[in-house]
Amino acid sequence: MHSIERKVLLRAPRSRVWNALTDVKKFSQWFCGDSVEGAFAPGARVHVNASAEQGGNFDIFVQEMQPEHLFTWRWHPGAHDSSLDYAKEPTTLVEFKLADAEGGTLLTITESGFDAISLARRAKVFGQNNQGWDDQVRNLERYVNQAA
Repeated sequence: MHSIERKVLLRAPRSRVWNALTDVKKFSQWFCGDSVEGAFAPGARVHVNASAEQGGNFDIFVQEMQPEHLFTWRWHPGAHDSSLDYAKEPTTLVEFKLADAEGGTLLTITESGFDAISLARRAKVFGQNNQGWDDQVRNLERYVNQAA
């Protein structure tokens, strides 16, 4: 249980996939469907106002952006737990890597750092995010195909 990885061939040019990932208005349409406060930029904190079904409100801490190649962020994995002091909780690293592929863009999504999560929470948040990335990949596929 070290990381979650998803690879998907998106039938869209790399620029469209990049914009869906890094434009907060587009991101909110496929990722959470709720409001996003802030803009994705290295060093930025972006706040997502998400419904309980989406795991509750959360923050994304942008790490790196290499246009049309790599987008990384840190966040606190799993559904929001009001009993936790997130300032003391470790984050996981989410990486989106884009590459040209026959017929579109190969996107690799990796979330790592679960080993730093306490044993009491690790299996639960890993399971939540493992299922969550399956859902998000389907959402992103639909979004980039509709944007064509």
